[in-house]
Amino acid sequence: MRTTFFSTRKALPLAAVGLALVVTGGCERPPPESTQLGYRGVGQIAFVNPRILAAQVAENVAPEPQAPVAPVPVKAGAVYKNLQVLGDVSLTEFNRLMLAITEWVVPRDQWVDGQGCVYCHNIALMEDDSKYQKIVARSMIKMTQRANRSWGAHVAPTGVTCYTCHRGNAIPKYVWTTNPGEKPRASGYAGLQNRLSPVPAFSSLPYDPLTTYLDKETPIPITPTGAVSRVEPKTVNTMKGEGTYALMMYISKSLGVGCNHCHNSRQFADWAQSSPQKVKAWYAIRMVREANKAFILPLNPILPASRKGPLGDPMRIACETCHQGVNKPLLAAPMLKDYPELGPLNDPAAAPEPAPEAVAPAAVQTDVDEGVATEAKVTAQSVTAAGVM
Repeated sequence: MRTTFFSTRKALPLAAVGLALVVTGGCERPPPESTQLGYRGVGQIAFVNPRILAAQVAENVAPEPQAPVAPVPVKAGAVYKNLQVLGDVSLTEFNRLMLAITEWVVPRDQWVDGQGCVYCHNIALMEDDSKYQKIVARSMIKMTQRANRSWGAHVAPTGVTCYTCHRGNAIPKYVWTTNPGEKPRASGYAGLQNRLSPVPAFSSLPYDPLTTYLDKETPIPITPTGAVSRVEPKTVNTMKGEGTYALMMYISKSLGVGCNHCHNSRQFADWAQSSPQKVKAWYAIRMVREANKAFILPLNPILPASRKGPLGDPMRIACETCHQGVNKPLLAAPMLKDYPELGPLNDPAAAPEPAPEAVAPAAVQTDVDEGVATEAKVTAQSVTAAGVM
């Protein structure tokens, strides 16, 4: 009897532990909800835990829009001096937008006597460009308009506003600069990876894929549909593949999704077997490249050191800047509809001619050609065969 009692006493805790492992390992509370993203049987399913979703909803609440104003026939450019953007917007709508931008971008502890406009403006001379923040804001408004007018393949129909990135902060929480890394112990490619970095989710992959792929038009190699030559190919090899995986780890973390959000894992390269989200991601990468090159990098000469990285390059944007852990920024809150002056023109052909702009210094000239971004045929067979995203 003693032996039996002793064995039972030992067995009961072990059984309880085993049962706990089964319950916790095989179940999640509350049960996650699933959405099919691709073809049946290929595992392209998104799982969402309602508890986690509730927390994300609380963190992605868009501010209430500014109160509507009565439009007036007077344009803002006819009243304010040195108004290089938004000059053709109604005066009342312009003032309403400025109030919104102040709320979106300027923290309350930086307001002076109840005014947030002092962050960008010299109150005594509003047209003065002596504050670098004003020049930056002008470029950021252009960047936002460009995204909404020309990159609808990625941002439509929700669109973006200043709040999408800033969320009440003067500097968006998720910006990046080139990572100088550590001094490598040995020369060669090994010095470019295996360095602790949150960008590739702390994996043993290249630690700075953002500089590689988002500063310039570097091809993003993926597994091609055909055999790879023994001679090192121009687009695909193991070293470049690791760079791609590092970028994809960053995108996955930024959007809070897995690979199957965009890809069919049985054939990553084949667009025909992928979800529509892969096309949106293709445009997103190119939109971010353009935004950094055309609107942010040219500002570097006027930015203070506090707005730059250790190598002296400016803080730039990427996927996480807007998405912040969810697959649709602000969970697709339709803020743009309340501020159409930041979005696509209803009839570009009928739009009034903008007021002549003062010539900005070459160092801060950030204009790009207007028009719709090139609609590349991302599903072309040649792209798939080459194994390039």
